Parts: sequence; C-alpha cells; structure tokens
Amino acid sequence: MAQATLFHKRNDQIFGIFCLVISTFLLVHKADGFQFTVGGPKASWEVPTDATFYNHWAENNRFQIGDSLLFVYAANQDSVLQVSRDDYTNCNTASPIQRFTDGHSVFQFNQSGPHYFISGVSQNCHNNEKLIVIVLADRSRTNPAATTPPAPAASTPTPPPPEVHPAAAPGPSHNHNAASSTVASIGGILGILLASSFM
Repeated sequence: MAQATLFHKRNDQIFGIFCLVISTFLLVHKADGFQFTVGGPKASWEVPTDATFYNHWAENNRFQIGDSLLFVYAANQDSVLQVSRDDYTNCNTASPIQRFTDGHSVFQFNQSGPHYFISGVSQNCHNNEKLIVIVLADRSRTNPAATTPPAPAASTPTPPPPEVHPAAAPGPSHNHNAASSTVASIGGILGILLASSFM
C-alpha cells in the first residue's frame, strides 16, 4: 500500500513538472518573434532581377513587433542600411540610421510602422536592392496611457471612414494573432495552476 501511494505521488510530481515545462513554453512562445530571411528562405540580399522583388516579398508577409529580418549577403561586396524614407527614395547611403556589414545581419523590429532598408552600395540601391517593411501594431495589448479623443463639435460633420479593401491586405505567413496569443496565455496559466496543484 505504501509503495502504491509513493508511486502515485511520484507520477503526480512528474506530471506536474511536465505541465510546468509545457506552460512555460507556451508563455515564452508569445514573446518570441519570427525571423524572416529577406526575399525568402533561399534568397540573399543582392540586386534583384525583378525591380519589385523585395517589396513584393514584404507585401506577402505580416511583420509584427518582435519579428526580425535576416539579411544574407557577401560581406566584402555589399551591406545593409536602415534609412529614412527620403534616403530610401533617393538611395542616399551617407547618413543611415543603422549600418550592417557582417554578411549575416539581423534586424529586430521594436516598433510598428514602416522600416526602410537599402544596399550600402549606392548603385545596387539604384538597381532596386531596397526594401520597405510595414510592421503591424501590436493589438494584443491595451495601452493604458491612451486616452479617448474629445468628441467633435456638434456643428462639425464627421467624414466617412476610409474604405478598406481586404484584397490589398498582405497574406499571413505565420500565425501572430490575438486569439492564438490569448489561447497560449490561458493555456500557460492553466498549466502553471495544474502543475502547482501536484507539487
């Protein structure tokens, strides 16, 4: 009888540890971003044969805060510059926000909005080795600092909202939505509670 109780207690502890490991994984997974190789898994950062190649690739992916770009290129022949919109448009390599030169450069997104990248070789940029990435806002968190804007005056007509065309939205490349984050968080919390009840 004592051995059976000890056996069940041991199994409960193993199950509790297993639940703790799984729930920790679920909670950490939310914090991890996805790393995109610029141009696709087998592509490299170089002058494209198609002028719209990089921006077309970016339009077909959804980028979120925490995700990162991996630029793969010959370090002795090229580089990557993060630049302003004007420098992107003009292929100005003189004053980048950031410069990457190691041939295997990773840039992590820490804010939403447009991010502009060009080749550090001006001629390559003029030959369309450049990229715009739009990072989506993180809608899974609420912003307590945000306030509701004041209501417009009664005499001011409210303009209609802009039309949204679903066909223009980029398709998903990986699952980063609020529902999956909520499920992962709830699953993690339940796992922790379950694991702690066995210990």
